[in-house]
Amino acid sequence: MKRIDREGAIVESGKLEARLPRDQMIPKENLRVSDRVRAVALKVNREGRGPQLILSRTSPDFIRYLFSLEVPEIEQGLLEIKAAARDPGVRAKIAVHTNDRRVDPIGTCVGVRGSRVQAVTGELAGERVDIVLWSEDPAQFVIGALAPANVSSIVVDEDKHSMDVVVDEDNLALAIGTGGRNVRLASELTGWQINIMTAEESQQKAASERTGVRELFMHKLDVDQEVADILIDEGFTSVEEVAYVPINEMLEIAAFDEDTVNELRNRARNILLTEAIATEEKIEQTAEDLLSLEGMDHELAAKLADSGVHTREELAELAVDELVDATGIDEQRARDLILKARAHWFENESA
Repeated sequence: MKRIDREGAIVESGKLEARLPRDQMIPKENLRVSDRVRAVALKVNREGRGPQLILSRTSPDFIRYLFSLEVPEIEQGLLEIKAAARDPGVRAKIAVHTNDRRVDPIGTCVGVRGSRVQAVTGELAGERVDIVLWSEDPAQFVIGALAPANVSSIVVDEDKHSMDVVVDEDNLALAIGTGGRNVRLASELTGWQINIMTAEESQQKAASERTGVRELFMHKLDVDQEVADILIDEGFTSVEEVAYVPINEMLEIAAFDEDTVNELRNRARNILLTEAIATEEKIEQTAEDLLSLEGMDHELAAKLADSGVHTREELAELAVDELVDATGIDEQRARDLILKARAHWFENESA
């Protein structure tokens, strides 16, 4: 390391000088001038007098790099780090995988008496590293990522890309972790939103969702509670399923005869057709610049139209919480859409 200033450190690598910013240093570590420093290239900053290489010691890629130095099997292609997540200087999680049955992925990364993982931890200022098995099965991957907590059950919501993970009271604090660290790192590692809850909370949520689906069926299909409950008990959760699930499956419902099944399907298809026509009428009022925005779809455009938003400019002027309230989408999607809608503002400023 050549020198340290308020903004970080200047690191020499041969004839090249690179900057290690303060926010890319591991918190509480004491780096000194003349120290040998390991880091990964984060980006090239082209602002200022000339291009400058920016380094990082907090990036998840840095922990991948360190393990590749300590674990020859990674370099040999026998072992792969599929994902990594970090709370720099405190805790990290990596997901490992191998196609070679002779290789124990976790044991290989840990090393004899923990020598390999300890070497990585030493470079990371004592950052604790959890090594978990990667799995193609998202639920199994999440179970491993939440270790050392034991999971009782999981409910997967593909549409929201989230999982409700049920743990008993004894495992609740362990699953969440100090300051929510364990569940947050597990979410970053797996790419799934993880909702930790007790069995009682899970039952309350299931009851609330059942009530919502029951009211949906009773209102849209014009049926009584008994019929709605039969549909729910048979696994139906939406009007679309009633309309388009193969008729043979519905005919297997003992409580329904053929006439009832046909009537339910016709009602479901009619309501969907009516809603589709209404959606198209709303979208006709929507400007092309909004419809063509990346991440926009007709359903979302219709919801925006209900709230009086018909143009890209009107979307750009919304706050994130306003967009979430108007459409029901998650905060991250709302934030991304608003940033894309505002992109032309900054392009105009640059011009």
